[in-house]
Amino acid sequence: MCWDGCVTERKPYPSDLTDAQWALIEPVLTAWKAAHPSVSGHEGNYELREIVNAIRYQGRTGVQWDYLPHDLPPKSATYYYFGKWRDDGTDKTIHDLLRWHLREKKKRLADPSLVVLDTQSVHVAAGVPASTTGKDAAKRVPGRKRGLAVDVLGLVIAVVMLAASAHENVAGIALLDRVAAGTEGTATKALVDQGFKNTVVAHGADLGIDVEIVERNPADKGFVPQPKRWVVSRRTAS
Repeated sequence: MCWDGCVTERKPYPSDLTDAQWALIEPVLTAWKAAHPSVSGHEGNYELREIVNAIRYQGRTGVQWDYLPHDLPPKSATYYYFGKWRDDGTDKTIHDLLRWHLREKKKRLADPSLVVLDTQSVHVAAGVPASTTGKDAAKRVPGRKRGLAVDVLGLVIAVVMLAASAHENVAGIALLDRVAAGTEGTATKALVDQGFKNTVVAHGADLGIDVEIVERNPADKGFVPQPKRWVVSRRTAS
């Protein structure tokens, strides 16, 4: 245990932030901390960098929160910040910041002009409420449908989670809305597969986004990566 700003002495985990990574997000979290002072004036028992390290450890390993290692902040502190940052959008702020940084490092504009959309139906854990799940009749997968919009580098622009029974059009419309809002009008082109229909094309046109349905070559057998669209297939598989 230590106070904010102290230096911890423990062996590092592979999921720990590097100094360079922390330097990128530290101003965001420091500003957040200043804007959310404790009613009691207590500064907290754990430095924010260690809180982030604990969140990254849980995300990377999948361990239950109660099973975080003893040399990382406990669930009570870690999940408190995780919940706060998830609910108020701080996690998205950090995600967008890192995406912009990487795109600019690759000599690209901060926001993309082209996005690629896809969905994937996934099984869920036994404890997930049935009211939020369904069955994808086409893929015969019970669970949820995850919709992704990525740029040509495979970086995530938008995510939606729906019941697996939801039609691709529902996911496509929701993704386009988030892309339009999140890129401030820079996204003007979207590539989708044949699961998306003209409803998505029409909705994209209303938003100023040209949606192109990329048709599969009938001669192709098995999985054949499609130019540009393969980046979202790689992301949904990861």
